[in-house]
Amino acid sequence: MKRPIPFLAVCMALMLLLCACNTPDIPSPSEATDSVAETTAPSETTDSLPSETTAPESESVPESETESETETDCAHADANDDGTCDLCTLSVLVSVDFFAVNDLHGKLNDTADQPGLDELSTYLEMAKQNNPNTILLSSGDMWQGSSESGLTKGLIVTDWMSEMGFASMTLGNHEFDWGEQAIYDNLAIAEFPFLAINIYERDTNTLADYCTPSVLVDKGEVQIGIIGAIGNCYSSISADKVEDVYFVLDDALTDLVKAESEALRAQGADIIVYSMHDGGGEYDYALSDGYVDLVFEGHSHRNYVKKDSEGIYHLQGGGDNDGITHATAKVNSVTGSVIVTTAEYLPTARYQSFEDHPIVEQLNEKYAEQLAQGDAILGINAKTRYSDQIKQKVADLYLAYGLERWGEQYDLVLGGGFISTRSPYDLAAGEVQYADLQMLLPFDNQIVLCSIKGSDLLSKFIHTSNSNYYITLSDYGKEIQGAIDQNATYYIVTDSYCSSYAPNRLTVIDTYDQTTFARDLIAQYIKDGNWSK
Repeated sequence: MKRPIPFLAVCMALMLLLCACNTPDIPSPSEATDSVAETTAPSETTDSLPSETTAPESESVPESETESETETDCAHADANDDGTCDLCTLSVLVSVDFFAVNDLHGKLNDTADQPGLDELSTYLEMAKQNNPNTILLSSGDMWQGSSESGLTKGLIVTDWMSEMGFASMTLGNHEFDWGEQAIYDNLAIAEFPFLAINIYERDTNTLADYCTPSVLVDKGEVQIGIIGAIGNCYSSISADKVEDVYFVLDDALTDLVKAESEALRAQGADIIVYSMHDGGGEYDYALSDGYVDLVFEGHSHRNYVKKDSEGIYHLQGGGDNDGITHATAKVNSVTGSVIVTTAEYLPTARYQSFEDHPIVEQLNEKYAEQLAQGDAILGINAKTRYSDQIKQKVADLYLAYGLERWGEQYDLVLGGGFISTRSPYDLAAGEVQYADLQMLLPFDNQIVLCSIKGSDLLSKFIHTSNSNYYITLSDYGKEIQGAIDQNATYYIVTDSYCSSYAPNRLTVIDTYDQTTFARDLIAQYIKDGNWSK
């Protein structure tokens, strides 16, 4: 009598037959399984990554290790969630590469003072070719800070992002520098959403209509949800530019992000990315408890890769186009778990040797008419003018122009206020173009005549401890400096950033005009030959 074939043996034979699929191009599991290398992901106590620890020996872009792209008839299982199929031993991980840009500040073109985007564009394009599951995103402050972006009110940068295929841009504080109309104008040409889950209209208490809370990116095998938010950045925005909106912060912001994360998961999101323009620690670590898998940040211009207490990576890529950040997340296609296998800061040196991408030149040609003003040569600067000298000269010119316009009607005490320069901060010796000044003094703050109470004049301007306040006393101001009546009213010339800052308690009486800013005063000063010796 023949013995029956055991049922288990039949099952095993069938399973081996099913798993004997032809997959000659797939590397071995040992080649496919990734781990976090010490050179790409620093220890949890490390706040920043020096460039020498992040740049690999070869100047190549990350290559995809997505094993699940290879077709197989195996009904994958992964009981121990190790990323390898229990049946056929192939990897069941799907790799997603994220490249994030923050605080670009409009620096599109290569100049003596700034790296441009031509080599970075080539690098990002190659990365997308190597792994179709590549996401480009921004964490804000993309527009303001260069001549090319300032003269086009951000449009040239938004065009670049659309051409490169960015998935999203979180709104930062400097996106408000030209008012909300500029945001609408840029949104009209953007091929990606502007994210901010927490910018609300004061009148309606609803989300501002140029904002989107999140975006769900479909990459076929994997779905990526990106949530955007702005932090408490009020002090970095001219108050008159955000009169009609407010930012939802603290616990209320956490609640918004949690609800949005749950909604994205319900729609099929495998990975949740939080892209935040953080004004001062608004990230709530409760979000690391399953609500977000990866965090990209901006605003502070620091470069770092670090883990929080729950093991979630936070990345920021400096500022003014000195680098970007990159992370690789692997999704287990069976269990849905997410592992971040690479997290790194990439300095510009990592890709500066790549060929120039033609997109930058094409955009300069497209906006040539607007950019022509930046090419205008104003005159000669005989020696380097350092940041403090430039800021003090702005204060001098505020007073000089104020006396010319309002001196016969008002006893002006001083000119000046909170004055700052931006990268490269100093003005080099040689020919000066308008573009040079637009980089140093990019803000469109109008010159204003204001009244102020004597006590505030003393505490906020004359005796302030704020090192960014630069003032010039008039002859009248010098005369009365030691005898200012704290209850009397006095008159000063400052700019609209200072006048709209509520603690200064200034009342605007008149505006010089709508189109003359600090850089224009310096431009005329140089045209008149004052720095030629």
